Amino acid sequence: MNREEEIRVWVNSYLREDFQWEPASADASFRSYFRVFKDNQAYILMDAPPKKESTQLFLDIANLFINAQVNVPEIYKFDTKLGVILMQDFGSTTYLDAINKENARNLYGDAVRALISIQKNVGTKKMQHYDENKLYEEMNLFIEWYFLRYKNISLSKTDRATLDNFFKWIAKKLSLQPQVVVHRDYHSRNLMFLPNTKKNPGILDFQDALVGPITYDLVSLLKDAYIEWDEEFIIDQSVRYWQESKRENLPVHNDFSDFYEDFEWMGVQRHLKILGIFSRLSIRDKKNQYLEDIPLVEKYLWNTVCRYKELFPLRNFLDKVIVK
Repeated sequence: MNREEEIRVWVNSYLREDFQWEPASADASFRSYFRVFKDNQAYILMDAPPKKESTQLFLDIANLFINAQVNVPEIYKFDTKLGVILMQDFGSTTYLDAINKENARNLYGDAVRALISIQKNVGTKKMQHYDENKLYEEMNLFIEWYFLRYKNISLSKTDRATLDNFFKWIAKKLSLQPQVVVHRDYHSRNLMFLPNTKKNPGILDFQDALVGPITYDLVSLLKDAYIEWDEEFIIDQSVRYWQESKRENLPVHNDFSDFYEDFEWMGVQRHLKILGIFSRLSIRDKKNQYLEDIPLVEKYLWNTVCRYKELFPLRNFLDKVIVK
């Protein structure tokens, strides 16, 4: 049997006969998803080839989140050797699909409250850390895939050493932020809009969660690579998060301006990483649709490096490649 036939037999062992399925989505990994229908009920099937993706990691993080009453999909059946999981279907309407100027404040309010619940309630003892070394390594994706391959700009040994030292410095600064559970992709494509429920949003793609800087997920949410908000809205939502976090005794700065500077610097790391990842997805994996989102990420990064004199060395490099 080929892989599809094996998976159909596996699904049949749980749902029995007369089910149908159709593609639901794919993501930036080797995972793919199908929507399975049986007796007017829908399920989501994750197909994660074991040689390329770990379903066990997904299950481990899912259990931590479920135990903390975070609204992630219920798991019905799984097989780690085959690399498949059958789970709850949150529907097909993402925040990106549903959000508009009229409902944005309410939907982001829900997302902020859900984020604070993750940071407050999910235990950290069994989770790995988003440490200084990993933060640094991710920024190197920017050099290899975005700068050298996508933009086709060469760097001298001196330039590379300058960027290397700069990235190490940023990683060190970020690693000193208060540490909480970090989803790592908390944005409009991974938050599902659930109408007629108080559990909005449904949260997906959490399997890469680590313990890391407290501002990371807020940056993912408010400086989203797929949807742009003006600076006034970003600051307003950041203030709301900061105020609520203080009420919930999360370890944020007492002064909002200090918190917001941490938020901005965290954005630098994330946006450098994303530019590298989006470039790699196009060049290596032939997923060229991510190129459409690069200009917004460039804009976020450029605006930040122009605001802080400590970031001017990075601005000098970006000035060669970013169209203002």
